Amino acid sequence: MTESKRWLLPEGIEELLPPQARHLEQLRRQVVDHYQSWGYELVMPPFIEYLDSLLVGTGDDLDLQTFKLIDQKTGRLMGLRADMTPQVARIDAHRLRRATPTRLCYLGTVLHTLPDGFAGSRSPLQVGAELYGHAGIESDIEILSLMMETLAFCGITDTYLDIGHVGIFRGLAQQAGLSDAQEQQLFEALQRKAKPEIVVLLKEWKLDANASAMLGSLADLNGDAEVLSQARTVLQRASADVLEALANLERVAALARLRLPKVTLHYDLAELRGYHYHTGLVFAAFVAGQGQAIAQGGRYDGIGKAFGNARPATGFSTDLKTLVNLMPENGSALLNAIHAPAQEDVDLLQKVRELRAEGQCVICELPGQSGDARAMGCDRRLVKKDGRWEIQPL
Repeated sequence: MTESKRWLLPEGIEELLPPQARHLEQLRRQVVDHYQSWGYELVMPPFIEYLDSLLVGTGDDLDLQTFKLIDQKTGRLMGLRADMTPQVARIDAHRLRRATPTRLCYLGTVLHTLPDGFAGSRSPLQVGAELYGHAGIESDIEILSLMMETLAFCGITDTYLDIGHVGIFRGLAQQAGLSDAQEQQLFEALQRKAKPEIVVLLKEWKLDANASAMLGSLADLNGDAEVLSQARTVLQRASADVLEALANLERVAALARLRLPKVTLHYDLAELRGYHYHTGLVFAAFVAGQGQAIAQGGRYDGIGKAFGNARPATGFSTDLKTLVNLMPENGSALLNAIHAPAQEDVDLLQKVRELRAEGQCVICELPGQSGDARAMGCDRRLVKKDGRWEIQPL
């Protein structure tokens, strides 16, 4: 690489400069403190671990997004985490092994082989919360509420919530007797809402008329709460598993309307985000003008089985960098700092120590430096008046 190109970063890998880094760090602290006020304990999983542990229960999607390398000490394959959720599930199942419901939160950089998300980043700063040990819809609603509070906490209020249930499609596919290949083919078509393709596939497979009609209806069953009433009619001949999944979605919808009265709720029975990973409710938050979800989650019961302790689980995650980019105000160049002149004054040094102990930012001028107090990011200054150092606005 030529010297002029040495500053280049890999595509999708970014660095944050002041004041964005300062703003992000402030938000990080506030979000983690907010989660802890709900009872979510912070965990810090490793950035790298053995691949067979890192990808437990996640399907092929996460495998393709994971950078892999060989451990020179053991010869085993390792991976750089592309998602922290499986790691947190391992901590709950293997390290904590609690009998009571466990609330955990996390925040850290993950690395993706390909851009995936709002800003095309390959190094999101993933933040999320997981609730283990409770199978009821109340834990789903708690996670949903915390996710939406996270967005509101960041000043992002123009959102709508998309809710689905993977059990509906999974049950219909089983009822229709679809092979794994057929299920995957139909799954992909449903994600694109490719109705003509869906019609062709169902016709080619010569399925039972009722099963074919119900599968074909999924692409159209999306909208407001009326969709759930339509689904109850359209899917009346579905298997018990499908009807139970629909009933679960209806119960969640009722509680969501009560807990999140200001949030626009949208239901989509073909919403299969994380289909190979989730086991029940799935949800995602969107903002106007952005095609990608800005936060998402769902239920993923049993992921801890591989670690010897299968427990019900539900959670969500988002990218803090994305939220910062969407916030109405990203912070100014000023640090809300106090400028201290370049003087060797005992009283001045004591005043600086006192202010810093109070949590104030004080920047000391260096002798002979270029740039004034405002150029240093200060909005106030220390001035000696009547023998005492006082703070004055610039």
